[in-house]
Amino acid sequence: QAQLAESGGGLVQPGGSLRLSCTPSGFTLTHYAVGWFRQAPGKEREEISCITTGNKADYADSVKGRFTISRDNTKNTAYLQMNSLKPEDTAVYSCSVDILGVCPQERFDYWGQGTQVTVSS
Repeated sequence: QAQLAESGGGLVQPGGSLRLSCTPSGFTLTHYAVGWFRQAPGKEREEISCITTGNKADYADSVKGRFTISRDNTKNTAYLQMNSLKPEDTAVYSCSVDILGVCPQERFDYWGQGTQVTVSS
């Protein structure tokens, strides 16, 4: 059964960094656009970054300049490098993929289960 799995979340102090990974099983990421989303308690899910099959990246204004999305096709994994983290970045982070390969995503073919990121001193 095809699925996605995120990893790399945790507790970090303000100003710190984390790198999230999005790894599929049962399919190859090469053929998909990959998006990262987050949802904080009491708030709607927010798309924060997306990378096309051609490696063109988009970012929400809230994370632009601090987060970097990338993909390593040799490892069949996508990443979200998060620097200069703020308490307001606290949320559950999830990845999703789109077989159309474009950003913003038009389809959400698979979702991961999410990983918690908590930014607190």
